[in-house]
Amino acid sequence: MGASGSGKTSMRSLIFSNNPASSTARLGATIDVEQNHVRFLGDLILNLWDCGGQDAFMDSYLTTQRSTIFQHVGVMIYVFDAETREMNKDLEYYRDCLDSLTQYSPEAAVFLLVHKMDLVQEPKTTMFEKKREEVQKASGDVIITVFGTSIYDESLYRAWSSIVHTLIPNAAVLNKHLNIVAAACSATEVILFERTTFLVIATSTASSSLPASASTTSSPSSISSPTYTSSPPSPLDPHQMHPKRYERTSELIKAFKWSCSRVREEFHSLELDMYDFTAVLDEMTRNTYVMVVVHDPTIETAAIRLNIRMARKKFEELQGDSIGT
Repeated sequence: MGASGSGKTSMRSLIFSNNPASSTARLGATIDVEQNHVRFLGDLILNLWDCGGQDAFMDSYLTTQRSTIFQHVGVMIYVFDAETREMNKDLEYYRDCLDSLTQYSPEAAVFLLVHKMDLVQEPKTTMFEKKREEVQKASGDVIITVFGTSIYDESLYRAWSSIVHTLIPNAAVLNKHLNIVAAACSATEVILFERTTFLVIATSTASSSLPASASTTSSPSSISSPTYTSSPPSPLDPHQMHPKRYERTSELIKAFKWSCSRVREEFHSLELDMYDFTAVLDEMTRNTYVMVVVHDPTIETAAIRLNIRMARKKFEELQGDSIGT
């Protein structure tokens, strides 16, 4: 949900329809509610409701359609235009939506996206901090997760990976078994991606099993600093990897897949053999891809691929158990 022109349909097109950012300008305004049933992880269906943000529609959502729109909601994603001149009006609609959500779906997670960050002229961190404080004040005691996003960089994949992660049953079980794969491959890290969207499902790194948000807050006293900058690698950990590696990988692979489709070729796998690390990206199941990152130069890529092949049956079983739970 969000005001008209805030970029809701563009981000949905980018993530779930595999369209490049350059093509979103051709998209028209959303009329009323567009429902999309997106197949995710095989048998899991994400029922996405893209709600038009024109005033007449917003008023209808909050009155005559209130019980329909806000019933049985797993996640509410409210999009704020970073450059809006009607922030007070947006916050008023947001508070009304939050009240309706609390009444009909009190267990739903709430994600707020400060979108179109690429258009911000002032320092992005300063502006984001200001917007976050405003939405936190409007949220009261409701726990919210806030991201700054743009369709022109990896930030959108970071946000949506975190959103989708909250909807996947037994994601922790996948994390556990990715650790087993990492040990078998002597890998620094193993990451599991959804096949179509290339959003991160799980990783072998317990401390970062999903992309961290810019802030997750439940009260003004718990507000933390946004993470637009990254600290340099610690000299004590020579293999410390970039904190934005998940979303960057998602963005780059999606762009590469789109380039393949333009020449009528299909993406299957990828292998990078660099001077300081090796990365293998290959199919894990019919609905997922796995990336194995290894810093040990003695590990052969053929051995990594063999371990992936041997793990496929188990992950197919885990996926079936996870969806069925």
